[in-house]
Amino acid sequence: METKELRGKDAAALNKELSDLLRAHFSLRMQKATQQLQNTSQLRKVKRDIARVRTLMAEKAAK
Repeated sequence: METKELRGKDAAALNKELSDLLRAHFSLRMQKATQQLQNTSQLRKVKRDIARVRTLMAEKAAK
């Protein structure tokens, strides 16, 4: 996910994106725990996307 895409979204869309990413992260964690996760790099990507969204939400709240 690109930061440029996220900057164009409003607060409601960012909240929805964050919710979706957190749900995906939980799912990946459960797959890892049950040893069903094939591509472990997905966890890192999702965590970084969550951080991007939270950072942009903080920036928008500070304005």
